[in-house]
Amino acid sequence: MNGGERALFLDRDGVINHDTGYTHRWEDFVCIDGIFDLARAARTRGYRLFVVTNQAGIGRGLYSEAQFLALSGAMEQAFAAEGAPIDKVYFDPTHPEHGIGAYRRDSPMRKPNPGMLFAAAAEYGVSLPDCVIVGDKLSDILAGQRAGLRTTLLYRPDGAPPPEEAGIEATPTAVIARLVDAIPWLPG
Repeated sequence: MNGGERALFLDRDGVINHDTGYTHRWEDFVCIDGIFDLARAARTRGYRLFVVTNQAGIGRGLYSEAQFLALSGAMEQAFAAEGAPIDKVYFDPTHPEHGIGAYRRDSPMRKPNPGMLFAAAAEYGVSLPDCVIVGDKLSDILAGQRAGLRTTLLYRPDGAPPPEEAGIEATPTAVIARLVDAIPWLPG
C-alpha cells in the first residue's frame, strides 16, 4: 500500500442495481445478486466504499436531483442494514450533448473522466493505485485507469461485450460474470 486508505468504487446502474434505464425511484431499484456480499467483503478487508455514478437523467430533465438524493439515501440505508455502509455517493448530472441548460457541458467528474475518484481520494485520503473499481461499461474502466487504479473489473453477467461507447477504449484487469468474483481482487 502507498500510505493511504484503500477503497472499492462501484458504479451504480448495472452493478449495484439492475439497469432498467434512468432508475430514480426506490420501488424500481432492484439490487443485483452478490452486491452486498462484495460490499461486506470489502468492508471486512478494510476498504472504504464509494459509489461513482453518472446521472445524466438529471441533466436530461427526466428526474430531479432531489429524487436522486432520496433514492441514494434509501440505497445507503439498505447497504448499512446489510453491514456494508457506503462512505459517500459521488455523482455527475451533466451530459455534453443531451443536458439541458447548465447541465449541458463537459465535466471532469463525468466518467470516463476520473474526477469522482480524485474527489474521493482528496476527501478521504485514498491511495488510488490500491483501489478497485467495478463497472459494467468501458467508461467505468477508463475512469479507473485514468485515476491510476491498478485493478479495474468489468462486470458482464451474460458474457456479452460491454455496450459500445463512442471513443471509449479500455481493457479491464479482468471481466467478471458474478459480483462475488470481484472479492478475490480485494487483498486483505
